[in-house]
Amino acid sequence: MTGSILIVTEDEKLLDDLLRLCAAAGAEAEVAHGAPPVQGRWENAPLVLVGDDRADALSRSARAPVRRPGVLLIGRDLDDPGVWRRGVGIGAEHVVLLPDGESWLTGRIADAAEGVGRQALTVGVMGGRGGAGASTLACALALTAARAGHRTMLIDGDPLGGGLDILLGGERAEGLRWPAFADSRGRVGGAALEESLPRLHGLRLLSWDRGESAAVPPEAVRAVLGAARRRGGVVVVDLPRRLDETVAEVLAQLDLGLLVVPAELRAVAATQRVASRAGLVLRDLRAVVRGPFGAGLDGEEIARLLGLRLAGEMPSEAGLPTAVEAGRPPGADTRGPLARFCSEFWARALPEGGGARPAGGRGSVAA
Repeated sequence: MTGSILIVTEDEKLLDDLLRLCAAAGAEAEVAHGAPPVQGRWENAPLVLVGDDRADALSRSARAPVRRPGVLLIGRDLDDPGVWRRGVGIGAEHVVLLPDGESWLTGRIADAAEGVGRQALTVGVMGGRGGAGASTLACALALTAARAGHRTMLIDGDPLGGGLDILLGGERAEGLRWPAFADSRGRVGGAALEESLPRLHGLRLLSWDRGESAAVPPEAVRAVLGAARRRGGVVVVDLPRRLDETVAEVLAQLDLGLLVVPAELRAVAATQRVASRAGLVLRDLRAVVRGPFGAGLDGEEIARLLGLRLAGEMPSEAGLPTAVEAGRPPGADTRGPLARFCSEFWARALPEGGGARPAGGRGSVAA
């Protein structure tokens, strides 16, 4: 459904409040006065806000509108038990009482205006130790998802890292960087966020600029990541190994975390500390073991030592540093082992991938 939010009320004060909330959510509004709305307006609006003053008249009218999803009854009297009966009478999904419900209602209006459906599958990538290859994997995952036709956003969550824009060859690309969102609070529009970011290799990138690192508070990270997720598709976040309040905010919003660990005993020891801290916040954390493999180690054994499920064994790719220096980002070679690894991961992780999920193994991905 497309079009303006439909408001049905004769209460001028309530109307003023609802128009204000629509404006705050960046949504256009249409007001229906008097009789039930004209046929088509009720059915096609992305969201219908019915004032409690009109609920009984609508439910009793000989031309009562059809039942449909996305109808909210808006009232003010917290002590009126009849409001719930009137909500049932018009088939409302929710009864919202102002002013307490203003924040929730603003978000619901914005979701409807943006056409929000299924939220993005959000994957975070962390290194078990320095140089583990987390940024390389994050870029390759995002590039592979975009190449497959998924709406994709790659977010650089490490202000002290080398910069994902450099890995993608887009340090001079036009668009906003993290410092522009440092003061964000409440709700950020998903469409506005997407359109403001640099577009590289078919994906949107939120990275850091070349100036001094600006601290982005957890509230801003929450707002920006929430906006990115509402756009659907895929969101990949490259995360630092340290766990502070801002990183914890990201971890809490992830669907899946991938912890990259080289197949070395010292790397496993370092990764155990990272895994123990991240696991306190992240619901689903899995190991990606990076080759080459030696000393009798394999992915299953390393994942067992870490107490994590194995998400897959990431093979080494000859010539990758040279390719990056030449402006070809990780995963750009569709026939390379890294791109194949990422394609297999998304085939199992994304809802449309279907099929059974393997338990893991060299060259495979368990999602």
